Amino acid sequence: MSIVSQLNNSVAVNVDSGGPIRVMLVDDSAVIRGMLHRWISADPECQIVASYHNGAQAVQHVKSSGAEIVILDIEMPEMDGLTALPLIIKEVPGIQVLMASTLTRRNADISIRALSMGAVDYLPKPESARSGTATADFQRELLLKVKSLGAAMRKGKRGGAQIPVWPAGGAPRAEVKMGTHAKEIILRSHSKTKPDILAIGSSTGGPQALFALLGGLKKEITVPVVITQHMPPTFTAILAEHIRNSTGIPAREAAHGDPLRNGEILVAPGNYHMTIVRKGADRVVHLDQNAQVNYCRPAVDPMFESIAAIYGAGALGVILTGMGHDGRDGSRKLVEAGGSVIAQDEKSSVVWGMPGAVAEAGLCSAVVPLSEMAMLLTRYLKGVAA
Repeated sequence: MSIVSQLNNSVAVNVDSGGPIRVMLVDDSAVIRGMLHRWISADPECQIVASYHNGAQAVQHVKSSGAEIVILDIEMPEMDGLTALPLIIKEVPGIQVLMASTLTRRNADISIRALSMGAVDYLPKPESARSGTATADFQRELLLKVKSLGAAMRKGKRGGAQIPVWPAGGAPRAEVKMGTHAKEIILRSHSKTKPDILAIGSSTGGPQALFALLGGLKKEITVPVVITQHMPPTFTAILAEHIRNSTGIPAREAAHGDPLRNGEILVAPGNYHMTIVRKGADRVVHLDQNAQVNYCRPAVDPMFESIAAIYGAGALGVILTGMGHDGRDGSRKLVEAGGSVIAQDEKSSVVWGMPGAVAEAGLCSAVVPLSEMAMLLTRYLKGVAA
């Protein structure tokens, strides 16, 4: 079996019958455009509808192309990606834009700025099209993001029935119709113990959600906060800087051995799992490069599992928007230890993979829109019954 076939089999996504997801490529490198074109075209659920070498061409033709997803390079002649981004979104509101860049500090900073301007995600480009593990990982990530974003966008346009959310042992919160394939979500009782730590996991759409959530909390954060966001090296340091600058909360990329401090945010560094361990009377960060979990490093599951073991009922976990199911197994450990987990709801998520997996597994004490999450977390952190 070819590597393309293997990768296509490993990134199955339930795309509806509206035909292949329509993708536009915008990159000044003919080599990169050709590589992406081959990979995406090889998947029967995707279709390249246009390919351009600068942002000006993309803006001019995006509406007529019918593209649903745009893969947009940052550095291009005539009009770069950051300039083209808002113009593309203005031409086609609701279009999903993936920023593509090489792994430099400057490009990481621009990519995260682009996320705050309406881009939904980013792709760190490989340095070449040569075969190898890094290229295969990039190919898998590319197809997964394109198909997941396309499927989520189409589902959002169609609307559909809400998923019922029931308190454990109680009646429905509201009278809602259950869709054909929807699962009931049964809520657990939240922990009666005041949280000693706030642990957050996120992926696609996560940076925007983190800025909104943490900006809403600000002075209410009186415990250590640890974050695992699926991001490559360099990006995670820039993410921590943007969190600090946008919220005023002390935040930085975690280093091995860092002690956890109340009111401080530590972000797992790209390519390292972050767990919490005991060191004497302190609780400190442990970083490792063990095997990927759920195709990710850093991954949410190891962080949540370590927090469950140390904090028990004092652990409070949050799962924000993201693809896949990372965080589900760790959330199970966390609630089994007596802690609580809150998930972002489907409507406010870019992709309801991670929060949906945790919610549908019956592991949440609440499933709420992002706009309501800071208020709810404030009650939890103050020890007030929600």
